Amino acid sequence: MKYITGTRDFQIDEPSVVTIGKFDGRHRGHQKLLRRMAEVKAEKGYKTAVFTFDMSPNTLVSGGPQKVITTNLERKNNLEKVGIDYLVEYPFTGETARMAPEEFVRFVLVEQMNARVIVVGTDCSFGYRGAGNADSLLRWKDRYGYELIVIPKEKDDQRDISSTYIREQLDKGNIEKANELLGQPYAIHGIVVHGNHIGGSVLGFPTANILPPPEKHLPIFGVYVSKVYVNGTYYGGVTNIGRKPTVEGNSPVGAETFIYGLNQDIYGKTIEVQLLHFIRPERRFEGLEELKAQIGKDKEYGMQYLKTLSDSQINGA
Repeated sequence: MKYITGTRDFQIDEPSVVTIGKFDGRHRGHQKLLRRMAEVKAEKGYKTAVFTFDMSPNTLVSGGPQKVITTNLERKNNLEKVGIDYLVEYPFTGETARMAPEEFVRFVLVEQMNARVIVVGTDCSFGYRGAGNADSLLRWKDRYGYELIVIPKEKDDQRDISSTYIREQLDKGNIEKANELLGQPYAIHGIVVHGNHIGGSVLGFPTANILPPPEKHLPIFGVYVSKVYVNGTYYGGVTNIGRKPTVEGNSPVGAETFIYGLNQDIYGKTIEVQLLHFIRPERRFEGLEELKAQIGKDKEYGMQYLKTLSDSQINGA
């Protein structure tokens, strides 16, 4: 996948099928768009291209980072995994925010991205104050020579599947429901860093620590059954999301994972931790011995839970 970021000066020379959006979570609604793009690629031979911004438009308005289910790195990894040819991560500036909807279509989508087909959801918006929408794209398609495909919203019962709906479930610890809406496990990507080394040297449970960026929307703090993608292989795990309140000092919010069956040094490696099942809330214990006993129980619970899953559930993406 060609990753274009940090610049508004780019050109895709090959004819493309384009979609636009934040792609926060790459949930089941997004997956419908991506599948339709893949069908167009198979039919017409066009390259698949995703247009998004380097930050949420709300960030510019609020002046602070907006919480997202999927960070830019995670979005890039996810789209590369499903075979997208181009990801354009356009700088969102004041000038970008003021771009008229028709100018965005003409200059960015048609000229720069070489869009021959545009695939969007019914609720798409773009341009100054989000004034452009699917009806706008329909009006302009003959003028600019592209084909338009509008995909209906994916629903869960009567409710639209959206990033907001998924964040609600994460906040409640309903990880299975969040994963159902996502169509894949909720995941945290990051580089393994050194922690306080209490897991291995004191508790006897060596762990891998990653520190999500501040914009990452995390689920309710607690302990989860997980699976971990390391060096091309999936392993079962048990992950604590939170601040480790029993350990002295002010620990940053992180994801600390015990990985079953992994006997290698992975410091400095990028891993993906996927959460599967909520075990218990994070809590403060009276001391490290009580914490050690509870971790042993969590580890046993996780092992038994993982045994209920099929090989495809463990080894699939």
